[in-house]
Amino acid sequence: MGKTTGFLEFERKTTPFQAPEKRMKSWEEFAEPMAEEELRRQGARCMDCGIPFCQTGKATPTGAMGCPVYNLIPEWNDLVYRGKWKEALRRLHKTNNFPEFTGRVCPAPCEGSCVLGINEPPVSIKSIEQAIIDRGFAEGWVVPEPPEKRTGKTVGVVGSGPAGLAAAAQLNRAGHTVTVYERADRIGGLLTYGIPNMKLDKHIVQRRIDLLTAEGIEFVTNTEIGKDIPADELRKKHDALVLAGGATSPRDLPVDGRDLKGIHFAMEFLHADTKGLLDSGQNGSEHKLGSRPRGSYTSARGKHVIVIGGGDTGTDCVSTSLRHGCKSLTQFEILPKPPESRSDSNPWPQWPHIYKLDYGQEEARVKFGDDPRRYEIMTKKFTGDDKGNVKELHTVQITWEAGEGGRRIPKEVPGSEKVWEADLVLLAMGFLGPENPVLDQLSIERDERSNAKAEFEKYVTNVDGVFAAGDMRRGQSLVVWAINEGRGVARECDRWLMGSTELA
Repeated sequence: MGKTTGFLEFERKTTPFQAPEKRMKSWEEFAEPMAEEELRRQGARCMDCGIPFCQTGKATPTGAMGCPVYNLIPEWNDLVYRGKWKEALRRLHKTNNFPEFTGRVCPAPCEGSCVLGINEPPVSIKSIEQAIIDRGFAEGWVVPEPPEKRTGKTVGVVGSGPAGLAAAAQLNRAGHTVTVYERADRIGGLLTYGIPNMKLDKHIVQRRIDLLTAEGIEFVTNTEIGKDIPADELRKKHDALVLAGGATSPRDLPVDGRDLKGIHFAMEFLHADTKGLLDSGQNGSEHKLGSRPRGSYTSARGKHVIVIGGGDTGTDCVSTSLRHGCKSLTQFEILPKPPESRSDSNPWPQWPHIYKLDYGQEEARVKFGDDPRRYEIMTKKFTGDDKGNVKELHTVQITWEAGEGGRRIPKEVPGSEKVWEADLVLLAMGFLGPENPVLDQLSIERDERSNAKAEFEKYVTNVDGVFAAGDMRRGQSLVVWAINEGRGVARECDRWLMGSTELA
């Protein structure tokens, strides 16, 4: 490393955020640029650690360990420290097709496995990654790179989320003619409609789509495979198919009163909100709720909102509801509150399961005075008014006890029942697996979790010439894992088409 004592000299700093009071009034991205001098200091904190656990991605029962796309992190940290930004960008793009996405929305498992993080705050890897790609676009270094020649082979990619886009980018790079099919009216999958604009500006997504289009990829929107085009017809049209439709079947909450109005799946809420925002032309402008098309989205304005689910999607619902102008906001989590520091069962270099105040909870605390999350709480039923609208939510506290085989099971705490006022309830409890039409029509085998059955690193389904990757194959996961699988499925699809491959 160019600055071998940097980790001793400089303190960790990360990308600064706008103050919650300011950012809650806008749909603009709330992350602000870090000065180049500070970024170089943060790059200097990267140690000459010998074994860079940060860049060796591995899936574990507790989450990702290290970077799933195997980013060459120590190399580009050092290049940033030495001011060699263009070379840092080349290193970054060698392993990651879309660092502008991961630099914004990835939870950074690389930082959880940073060697410096054993006894000091880890290197600010995520902040440096975003700075490199943002500098690349600002300087005009990121330009279309269409293949020099075509193979004559065609590939259909179903789904335009991060896995589908990564697969399309790599297959196009290999010279195949690629068409991406998306059922929504805009390309991007969850990047566009699953992540709010203030977290990932949709201009950032569209900028990459425009680059991919310039490189020769064709995008087809408003087309649901299995409905608008039969899946077997699509298979006949292309030499190979890549299924990357995601795991979009949400987990429901089958309790009394579930059919009341005002109870929505989180992704329905977020999708409609972003679509309303984009259709109104307001993204990047001050929040003007009343000027959006009436009925284009579900508004939390003036409502008592309860979000059920404690993950990233739940946090996005919290932040979106605050920008609508909700009257109150509470978030339920069935699991216990995480510890302030790593437990003995969660050692380095595993992803640290510790308490943190994410951006949405920070905003809620500023507006309402407290972290909105309530832990170890279970919803028992909903009750409504005489018009069929949800009015109240009934809960009970639980504790977790060891059951048969050591598996922990929830046990209700007697006398802990409580009734909560609720006008809007958002279900953010994760996803059960992929939706069925494409898999059913192609007779794709499923695994025990209903995902498309295809071995990791092979991605081959039971149907010749049909591959599966991303959340549709592995279940709900991170954007960075989707990119990993998109790159991997492109490699194996190219090998099947051509007999060999040069894709990494």
